[in-house]
This record gives sequence, C-alpha cells and structure tokens, in this order.
Amino acid sequence: MKYRISELAERCGVNKETIRYYERLDLLSEPFRTKAGYRMYSEEFVDRLQFIKRMQDLGFSLAEIDKLLGVVDKDDDRCRDMYDFVVQKIEEVQKKIRDLKRIEYMLFQLKECCPDEKSLHECPIIENLMNEENIGKQLPTKL
Repeated sequence: MKYRISELAERCGVNKETIRYYERLDLLSEPFRTKAGYRMYSEEFVDRLQFIKRMQDLGFSLAEIDKLLGVVDKDDDRCRDMYDFVVQKIEEVQKKIRDLKRIEYMLFQLKECCPDEKSLHECPIIENLMNEENIGKQLPTKL
C-alpha cells in the first residue's frame, strides 16, 4: 500500500513536518514522487517511522536512533562503534534507574512524615521539600 504524506502522518500519529524533518536528517530516505510531485510512502516507511517513535518514547535521542538505524540498514559506518554506544547507553540507563530509586525513597520518606489529619497550613512534606538539607540527609547514597 502507498501513502501520501498526510496519510502516513495520520497512520503513525505524527505531524507532516516531522516526516519532512526526519527526511532532512536522513532518518527516512527520500520517498518516490509522482509526476505531480506528491511523496508516496510504502509500508516500509510506516515500520521505520513507528520504530523511530518507539525509540524516542524509550528516551533515545535522534542521533542515537540514527545509530540504531545503522544496524537496521546494515550500514557499516553507523555500526562502527555500536559496542561502545551500547555500553554507554547501559551506563546512562543504570544512572537514571539509581536516580529514580532515590526519588522513590525520598517520596516514601516524605509520605511517612505526613500526619493523618491533613492541615494545609502545616504540611511536613512541604516543609521538608523546602529544606534541601533535610532532603539530602534522608537520601541514601546507594540503593
């Protein structure tokens, strides 16, 4: 099946300008054009666009997605440093996980400070959040 740019955009839940932008970045190749100049996209573009959007949802930057697409495209230049890229990304993800665990711990500690009677004017949670020294003392360095 072939799609015009507006149909592709609708099918993939993106803006037409996003598709054009991805083409300029070479994340999407230049599509076939009709004699009238309309871009016509195949199902492969749908799959590729959905892959790009899924990777963005997972927190990958467009530069990182370009690197990952090198594997999809079997592009030696973009695959060259894939091992180093993967190791670095693992480290970044592990750091984010540690940070999220520290936030979770802090929130549980703040929740414990909260009395059953919720007086809006005397809230220990807000008092603790306002005092950065208390927050730092409550957080373990290693979880």
